[in-house]
Order: sequence, then C-alpha cells, then structure tokens
Amino acid sequence: MWSEFGTSLLSFIIYLASGVIAIAIYTVIYTAVTAHNEFALIKAQNQAAAVAFAGSLLGFVIAIARLIEHAATLVGFSLWAIVAIVVQLLAYGFVRLTCPGLSERIERGELPAATWLAGASIAAGLLN
Repeated sequence: MWSEFGTSLLSFIIYLASGVIAIAIYTVIYTAVTAHNEFALIKAQNQAAAVAFAGSLLGFVIAIARLIEHAATLVGFSLWAIVAIVVQLLAYGFVRLTCPGLSERIERGELPAATWLAGASIAAGLLN
C-alpha cells in the first residue's frame, strides 16, 4: 500500500514539476511573441493586459492539465506541450488578424479586444 502511494506521489511530483516548467517556458515564449509587454502593463494596473494574459495562460494550462491526465510518458507529455504552445501562438495570431491593432488596443486598456483574445485562447486550449 505505501509503495503504491510512494510511486503515485513521485509521479504526481514529476508531472507537477513538468507542468510548471512547461508553463514557465510558455510564458517566456508568449511574452516574447506579443507586441506588448504584459508584465509592465499589468504592473501599471492595465486590466485589459491582465485579462488577455490570464486567458492565454488559462488556455495553455487547460491543455497542460489534460496532458498530465492522459500522457503515458514524460516524452509524450513534452511533445504535446510543444503542440499546445504552438496552438496558443496560432490562436494569438488569429486574433491579431481579426482584431487590427490588438496590442495597441490592449495597451490602451480596451477590454473588448483583451476579452476576444482571452476567449480565443481558452477555446484553443479546450480544443487542444
């Protein structure tokens, strides 16, 4: 019984750590790709930036949570995490195409543009 618990706990810790690492990598890539500085805007109390980034992060984390639930190996998890990053970047690109001046609108604090990005990101994460 304790051996099974120890094995399960170790798997939990490994996948949790892998998920946190994937989220950190995603955050670095996503914030480098966007034309606005999410952290500076959020620090300046820009609600639109916070909504947009939170939606993007949530969309990615939804995919990561599903990967943790279904991945048979860490290699499989890692490969699908890369796919999840690509899907989120494609969602961002799609929203930029459909919402001209997206970054400038977010910088100005326009919540409709940020909400559209957040919603598309969450939808992409659910589909992923």
